[in-house]
Amino acid sequence: MTHSPTRRTILLTTGAAALTVGCSEYGNENSDSGSSSVKAGTELAKTSEIPVGGGKIFTDEKVVVTQPKEGEFKAFSDICTHQGCQVTSVSGGTINCPCHGSKYHITDGSVANPPANKPLPEKQIKVSGDSIQLA
Repeated sequence: MTHSPTRRTILLTTGAAALTVGCSEYGNENSDSGSSSVKAGTELAKTSEIPVGGGKIFTDEKVVVTQPKEGEFKAFSDICTHQGCQVTSVSGGTINCPCHGSKYHITDGSVANPPANKPLPEKQIKVSGDSIQLA
């Protein structure tokens, strides 16, 4: 005699499967959430748009560009290494994640305030004249 699954069994199984798929990338250190489909050579900004001692977030390109001191430009992934949230501000010498309060130094992407314990991955940029481009 064969038993058909109950409606409850089907709903629980389907819900569990959806939850597993939906959360599979959350916090996955091996995911490539910092990658971007934007091509090398794409201009991000003019150098005058990046404040000295601060920075600017390019959400679509998943990049944060900072200028720690006059004429020195750095770029990092805008994805927090704690649990994959996108950072939302640059102020007070740090790149800031709103999800759990992680902060990263604008000079090298290192952790300034946990819970993150890994630095933001560096991104390659090219400064040509007054133009900042993805490398």
